[in-house]
Amino acid sequence: MSMTRIMSALLRRTHSFSSSRAPVSNSFASSLSVKPKISCQNDCGGHTRKLHLLDPRLWIIFSGQAAILGFCGNVALAEDDPIKPRSGDSTDGSGLERIEDGSVVSNIHTSKWRVFTDSGREHFFQGKLEPAERLFGSAIQEAKEGFGERDPHVASACNNLAELYRVKKEFDKAEPLYLEAVSILEEYYGPEDVRVGATLHNLGQLYLVQRKLEEARSCYEMKRRVLGHNHPDYAETMYHLGTVLHLQGKDTDAEALILDSLKIIEDNGQGESMTYIRRLRYLSQIYIRSNRLADAENIHRKLLHMMELSKGWNSMETVIAAEALAVTLQLSGQLSEAQELFEKCLNTQKKLLPEGHIQIGGNFLHMAKTFMLQATQLRGTNNSEALSKLDKAKDYLGDSSRIAKDVLLKLKNQKGKEQKQGKSSETLRNYEHAALVILLRSLESLAVLETSKNEIPEAKERDPHAAEDALLQCLSAYKEFGCGSQLQDSPEVKTEYVTCLEHLSVLLANRETMEASPISLAELKEEVKRIEMDLLGSHKKGS
Repeated sequence: MSMTRIMSALLRRTHSFSSSRAPVSNSFASSLSVKPKISCQNDCGGHTRKLHLLDPRLWIIFSGQAAILGFCGNVALAEDDPIKPRSGDSTDGSGLERIEDGSVVSNIHTSKWRVFTDSGREHFFQGKLEPAERLFGSAIQEAKEGFGERDPHVASACNNLAELYRVKKEFDKAEPLYLEAVSILEEYYGPEDVRVGATLHNLGQLYLVQRKLEEARSCYEMKRRVLGHNHPDYAETMYHLGTVLHLQGKDTDAEALILDSLKIIEDNGQGESMTYIRRLRYLSQIYIRSNRLADAENIHRKLLHMMELSKGWNSMETVIAAEALAVTLQLSGQLSEAQELFEKCLNTQKKLLPEGHIQIGGNFLHMAKTFMLQATQLRGTNNSEALSKLDKAKDYLGDSSRIAKDVLLKLKNQKGKEQKQGKSSETLRNYEHAALVILLRSLESLAVLETSKNEIPEAKERDPHAAEDALLQCLSAYKEFGCGSQLQDSPEVKTEYVTCLEHLSVLLANRETMEASPISLAELKEEVKRIEMDLLGSHKKGS
């Protein structure tokens, strides 16, 4: 079957999930607001939309991308991300096929296939992708010569090389290999075989990471039909399909599938597992984006209760759950309780983390945001108290920007020594990324604070240049730590940077006198236009 015909078949077989899925259990959906019973011994990512400067969602754009940062995040997507491969019946969790060689065929080519496959897998897991690519390519050729062109061993070898290309983001090379694997397995075992479903899963991952959502949906729909309701991987497939539908803007349908997935996990006695927790967090993010804050709050209260029982407050997992709830409370205007939670998190962080850790800087930023929102509520009715809140917020912003800058300077001097403290380079990049986002956000927030303070008549000290100075620091920080590094391609970093540029443009345009400035209004507008075009290109590329 040609690749074009295979893709046509994939799309034709897409079923309307709404007519085939089981109805969502209302009792389960309502149970999210109920504290769970759990054993005390149990262990437990696109273009950012612009928001109003005082919208707490600005504080959660980055959350969840790296659990090590202790942000509120969903991150539900950090270990249970639908873009990452996971195990299927013929895979081992890496996405690499592991079909046992039970065939009677034995010759020099089949022996070489086995050697090349095992060696390729070993290199792959060691991160040595170039030799792994050569070995997987050789394995395909040996499998074809030893077993036959349309043998499942060839499908296994094709899948392995496709996974490697997916990791390297060479998607155009990966897709035809996945399609060939699907075609061979369907021909050999029939379209209803679980091995076909496992390979469709990997193909769905490829389409999802490219935001080819309809193709990804087709793969997951087919995999769900192949597996059937009783298969242990059925709940996972429903979750992945739900994420696709969410990205397509079909939140009601996505919610139904994710709730069904959660119910299956809970019915199987795994309602305390990290998989369950990560999926709840992802669902909470859907609720937040849909402005269903009460539903999101119920989820986060449930998650915090679970962490308190299983981990206690001397745990970063509990801190992460508490910060998630606190940010949700910020969104709904429950600022006093949010402040109490952030303070409790800060006390735990200071006990568990070294001084100057970026997580502490992130908490200071959360605290500053809380005081700024409280000041906004007080303006006009109690301006003296509003000014007091702004002063407290300014202190926290000073601390958060100081910590973030110190982290960035240390990391800048530490390049090439990533393994010194036993951290992977990827972990350090995440740490650096978080620090730059926090620094830019702290400085821009300081500019908002200074502008707000100058507008209050009772303010004793007014500095007409304070906001502009903070924004110029923001631009300098981006030039120093973002330009020329991997961070400059980050949509989150670019979004924070363009927000600073736009804010500074407004200040310069509203100046009453023509004072000298390190950057002209025309230059600012040109830079804003350039960054927005970059963000638009990134968004379209990921669509």
